[in-house]
Amino acid sequence: MALLPHVSRRAAVFGAAAFPLIRIVKGQSRPKNIAVASANGVRACAKAIEVIKSGGDTLDAVIAGVNIQELDPNDTSVGYGGLPNEDGVVELDASCIHGPSRRGGAVGALQGIKTPSKVAQLVLSETDHMMLVGEGALRFAKHYGFQEEDLLTERSRMAWLTWKREMRDHNGHTNWESGVDAPPAPKKTAELRKLFPHMDDELIAWAHEVAARPPTGTINCIALNEKGEMSATTTTSGLAWKIAGRVGDSPIIGGGLWLDQDVGGAGSTGRGEENLRIAGAHTIVENMRHGMSPKEAALDALRRVARNFNNDERRMQAVDLNFYVLRKDGEYCGASLWNKRSVTATTAASFSVCQNDGRSHLENSVYLLERR
Repeated sequence: MALLPHVSRRAAVFGAAAFPLIRIVKGQSRPKNIAVASANGVRACAKAIEVIKSGGDTLDAVIAGVNIQELDPNDTSVGYGGLPNEDGVVELDASCIHGPSRRGGAVGALQGIKTPSKVAQLVLSETDHMMLVGEGALRFAKHYGFQEEDLLTERSRMAWLTWKREMRDHNGHTNWESGVDAPPAPKKTAELRKLFPHMDDELIAWAHEVAARPPTGTINCIALNEKGEMSATTTTSGLAWKIAGRVGDSPIIGGGLWLDQDVGGAGSTGRGEENLRIAGAHTIVENMRHGMSPKEAALDALRRVARNFNNDERRMQAVDLNFYVLRKDGEYCGASLWNKRSVTATTAASFSVCQNDGRSHLENSVYLLERR
């Protein structure tokens, strides 16, 4: 059968499913240097663009970017200083995808290594595996010269001890304070001050807040260069006070991270379990493959999350989930389940962007639901 002149051989072989992708490609302009990341990734995006402009590979660029947060003890959702599991141990997860080679790597429940994204990159480049976890991931990292270190800072340890002290029975009792005051008070700070004399009132208040409302955090970063090459990474210390060995979506390729440089990439932060129920990053990229814009693709994924709660906003109040999307032509967006992280939050959900001029900045995310 003769083919019509405008129908490609690829379309003839793969059928109608190929046509949406063809329409996307036809509408695309020349790609440009751009990096997008979660709200804590302003420095990461700037670093990624710096590496790309100096001729570096896109994967090296995003890894160098997120390393800034992994090594920052004040970012308690990532790397060194991350909030620990319920045993007081920091466990880190990370994944990465290199668009040109279409390879990925990941580590889960990694202890003692500050930069799990670098270890995930080694899994990608130096093994034929996709993921290493726990003790095996640690041994692998040490084989490549990584130094095992204590990742728990004084700040994160104080938060963990505060959480332990607020775990009380029905009589208000806990084994994690002296018990000299009767009846037990819910927020006794005198003993904390003795244990951590350098902590001020603001830090103590923060410790009580994260003890009561465990944060999720994480950093995702996706980059595109002028040649159309893309790479991405997601790295996290996971849900605070989690059961030891818990792994969320961040190291799950297809869950917390997915990239196909023929189409684009997506990553997430927030409640990993809810994202895994919809394979969020993969879903978004496939949505774009079939013609959706980054905004439409991400909002569709968020609607699937809401569907899992029967669209009951009351039940979803405790769920925080955010997506970051970059299409191969440079169109991008951040998308959040809610317009802001909590009822008391004063700022809108946001994400980081940096283009060729090197000026990294925050932009507001689109959102599905509004906290009233």
